[in-house]
Amino acid sequence: MKLRDKVLIVEDEQSISNFISTVLNANDYDTITASTGEEAMSMITSHCPDLIILDLGLPDMDGLDILRDVRSWSNLPVIVVSARTREHDKVEALDLGADDYIEKPFGTSELLARIRTAIRHTRTPLANGGIAQSGKFSVGALTVDYDKHHVLVDGADAHLTLNEFKIVALLGKYAGKVLTYDYMIREIWGPKAKADNQILRVNMANIRRKLEKNPAEPEYIFTEIGVGYRMRDTDE
Repeated sequence: MKLRDKVLIVEDEQSISNFISTVLNANDYDTITASTGEEAMSMITSHCPDLIILDLGLPDMDGLDILRDVRSWSNLPVIVVSARTREHDKVEALDLGADDYIEKPFGTSELLARIRTAIRHTRTPLANGGIAQSGKFSVGALTVDYDKHHVLVDGADAHLTLNEFKIVALLGKYAGKVLTYDYMIREIWGPKAKADNQILRVNMANIRRKLEKNPAEPEYIFTEIGVGYRMRDTDE
């Protein structure tokens, strides 16, 4: 019998908690719930969930404090599901180590896809497991060849510059995860690089012209407005 992944839902609104539980139970997940931060902290250590869905606006503490505490000792995947839409909140959660950030209201298909991605990342090496085996990342008609340092679209070389390749290669390694602007700038241009999103946006505009059929409606690299970028995952 297949073991079911256990998901801890930390949410103080009972109707939302019940809704998420119903959706996950129908899709072969076991669920446990907590309505306060104190209860959540106790259940994390006692029930050892495989993933946490975390609301930020809890009655007794900020959900970011839970995230900060979990990240001090564990890589347990955490998906923030919150009504907070400010850029600052998203960036702070992701920089603290959240695997993803979904705004309320949300679609069930999106939630399930993000859960699958987050759990899969914990069961492969930090870099995409398929990349480690084949030296390539592929989704749709796009292939990133890490050994030959080029990107193909429908089998044809996209002729990316070195920095454009580095950006696409980084996103491919973490497909499905949101990478913040600051993180990408540090990884591509080094820790002393100026935190200026403009250079990243210029490169991304050039990348989309080379990779996407319609750059205004991308198929592969999505913008998480005010936060960063995310490469399409194979589950999407």
